[in-house]
Amino acid sequence: MRGPWWQKRLYDFGYRLTSPRQIIINILRNTDKHLSAEDIYIDAIKTNPSIGLTTVYRTLDLFSQIGVVQKFDFGEGRARYELTNNPLKKDHHHHLVCVNCKSIIDYTDFVNEELELMNKTEKALSEKYQFNIFHHTINFYGMCSKCRIKE
Repeated sequence: MRGPWWQKRLYDFGYRLTSPRQIIINILRNTDKHLSAEDIYIDAIKTNPSIGLTTVYRTLDLFSQIGVVQKFDFGEGRARYELTNNPLKKDHHHHLVCVNCKSIIDYTDFVNEELELMNKTEKALSEKYQFNIFHHTINFYGMCSKCRIKE
């Protein structure tokens, strides 16, 4: 099967690349932000006014289940999404999340050192619990420099 990696992923799991799915992929491909379903919906209706918010939620759930997107809970009461292997972002990164203003900083500093530790941890957990780990996320929660200055 030729085509983008996400299309192959859909087909491997028995799904088609429908127009709404393609619209959502395009939105996620063209941003370096962590978008909510509502953010994606607002952009999607500009391209296809008949797309529904429920379709966006269902598509994001599907994409999350098959590994096309990563779903994050940064503690603000709604999920945010990021395309796996987004060409606009560094391949593997982690997040710094401000608990005050909810800003999210992607970082790659120390990722190699973290990956070494995580690989050891994943291997040990996989062996101990007979669990096949596909990926991980690391989020640090604190206060950004702008919010610290305000206090």
